[in-house]
Amino acid sequence: MGGPRFEPVRTVRAYERIVEQIEGAVEAGSLAPGQRLPSERELMVQFAVSRSTVREALRVLQARGLVRSRPGDPNGAEVLPFTPAALHKSLTTLARVDQLSLGELVGFRMTLDSAANLLAARLRTETQLKEMDAAIAAMRTAAEISYEAFSAADVGFHDAVARASGNKLLQICTDVVRSIVLNLISEKIASAPDRDALMSQSIRHHEEVLAAVRAGDGPLAARLSRRTMYEYYVGYVPAREREALRALLD
Repeated sequence: MGGPRFEPVRTVRAYERIVEQIEGAVEAGSLAPGQRLPSERELMVQFAVSRSTVREALRVLQARGLVRSRPGDPNGAEVLPFTPAALHKSLTTLARVDQLSLGELVGFRMTLDSAANLLAARLRTETQLKEMDAAIAAMRTAAEISYEAFSAADVGFHDAVARASGNKLLQICTDVVRSIVLNLISEKIASAPDRDALMSQSIRHHEEVLAAVRAGDGPLAARLSRRTMYEYYVGYVPAREREALRALLD
């Protein structure tokens, strides 16, 4: 017989509702950093739940970097200030969800990197240019050792550019998305028969990007960055997703 097939209904656990309400209060500003939540006992009364449910909610909130909680503390958990580390953790969780494809992640990385290059070309200092030079020199040395060493040196270059952009959110997003993309395909690249040629080509591309950044040509640095990223990753992206990546090229 036709018709839709329904999945069993998942009961929302009580602690999830507590987490939602406390997160909502922090986001709305009615709970500010430095303030304390009610004690465990008071939370049990307000939410009408058991102590174990309250503790599970506090454990989740602490894992997300929202509060610092000590079991049995009569003062209640402390609401923590926003930190880049907490955002990094949240974004990593978000970017790992199954609904995001490799093509979407690579497309986002192309967008982030080109924005960082655009800003770096206009804002970089002489010291930051020297950091980028040193990172490319490290890539050349590492290419003689192993792909893993080369990949780490490559990360150093992109970190230097992201720092030169002066935008912390751009730095955090770049770091999160890059590490997830590399985890997904690092084994494929490491075992590629033309790996040495890929590393040499990558160094040449990075040198072109750096020349544009040094010249202060933001649009060129951004264009080169997208093209470099596209050529490096497109072979690992399913054919049906490549058109969306080509749309980012000029």
